Amino acid sequence: MKHATVGRRRPPILGPVTGLTALVLLAALFVLPVYVMLTAGLKSAAQADAAHMWELPAPIDFAGLTTAWEALGPNFGNSLLVVLPATVISSVLGALAGYIFGKLPFRFSNLLFGLMLMGMFIPYQVILVPMVRFLVSVNLYGSLTGLTLVHVVYGIPITTLIFRNYFAGLPHELVEAGQIDGASHWSIFRRVMLPLALPAFVVCGIFQFTNIWNDFLFGITVVPNPTEQPITVALNNLSGNFSVQWNTVMAGALLAAIPTAVVYVVLGKFFVRGLTAGAVK
Repeated sequence: MKHATVGRRRPPILGPVTGLTALVLLAALFVLPVYVMLTAGLKSAAQADAAHMWELPAPIDFAGLTTAWEALGPNFGNSLLVVLPATVISSVLGALAGYIFGKLPFRFSNLLFGLMLMGMFIPYQVILVPMVRFLVSVNLYGSLTGLTLVHVVYGIPITTLIFRNYFAGLPHELVEAGQIDGASHWSIFRRVMLPLALPAFVVCGIFQFTNIWNDFLFGITVVPNPTEQPITVALNNLSGNFSVQWNTVMAGALLAAIPTAVVYVVLGKFFVRGLTAGAVK
């Protein structure tokens, strides 16, 4: 005699209420530092301390934001002058290299691709001395142009990987159709592949923008002049040696975090779509 419970589906251990509660707790865990940073940046210097960190600003004081912007405004522009061209150039070079490795295989291409990917696993500290010596030899040390070049070169391996995997998932018949029509590989890349590679460009753009904007080590090493350093280095210099104005420091951190937050809000919905594009193929 069969038991009556055979074939019955067991109730889920974690119901929707439990899952929603867990998501809310995790969201609160991530939002709390942002809350502290935002409220501290809008408090007076006397109120922005550990004893009042959970309290709302009463009243709202914009002195911290004003002081932070006066100190970090030029460095904010320096970061933009580095991150925008470095992101675009490294993405375009990665798209070209990814197209070659993904659609135009040649002898030892897999070996060369593997050697290029090793660049992602080289710690920054290992290449600081030869990097500085090279920049000095080409008269780019201490300039934003030299810092941009460093980020372009260091970003090529990851952008190449993203575009190579993306182009490999596209039908090879697109290349063959272009060749039948008499188009060169450059024309196929420019007129066929690039318009289809928008999701990959979004992924590379978000990844490169975030990494370059948040960089500290290259910024302080390549550009020793405080007036030309990126905002991450200037933010570190914002705190004094003996006392810290926490409302100014938190306001500065808020200003430094705005660009990456805007990028994720605007392009975030395309990020996962770009990462998974071509995955089924």
